[in-house]
Amino acid sequence: MSLPNLTRRQQEIYEYLVENLDSFPHPPTLDELCEALGLSSRGSLHKQLQALIQEGLIEPMNNQRRGVRLAQLPGENSVADDNALPLYGRIAAGQPIEAIASHETISVPPSLRTDNPCYVLEVKGDSMIEEGILDGDWVVIEKRDTARNGEIVVALVDGEEATLKRIEQQQGKVTLHPANASMQPMIYLPEQVQIQGVLVGQMRSYH
Repeated sequence: MSLPNLTRRQQEIYEYLVENLDSFPHPPTLDELCEALGLSSRGSLHKQLQALIQEGLIEPMNNQRRGVRLAQLPGENSVADDNALPLYGRIAAGQPIEAIASHETISVPPSLRTDNPCYVLEVKGDSMIEEGILDGDWVVIEKRDTARNGEIVVALVDGEEATLKRIEQQQGKVTLHPANASMQPMIYLPEQVQIQGVLVGQMRSYH
């Protein structure tokens, strides 16, 4: 597709985005695109992307919408991604941090999800490394408010902090177990812990 208002370099970048954007597990950052395109200058890429934004070919980037996304062109039919799940933000595999909601989605193969409502969180921390869950992984969570003992859950602690841990529920207490020998289990009263989902899948990027 020839776009007369673009330079040859801008055309090459746009064609790369059209052909490869879906291969990224999330909207790529400038640094990720620089690496993928073999570019050394982040500033130069930013300038080229600004030209594509002005042409209406990619969406504007700001603090709320990080990453590069293609714009829907006039007359282009919108095709829903049947594999898209909401990307709700970050989840602590360490000390609890807040899971931050967003309007982003991420494509998840059917084999990594269930038929029930699911969502995706990005893992931050190393408390689940002995389960093979590493910092930067994406975990697929089935929405549930109950879990069996031994399942890995998203637990909301005291109504404000979310963490990813293996759960043990006993009379009068809930224990959230890390999978890291250097860390101690966290023990709470049952009323302090709200289950928000159970781990059903996991994804990792090697970009």
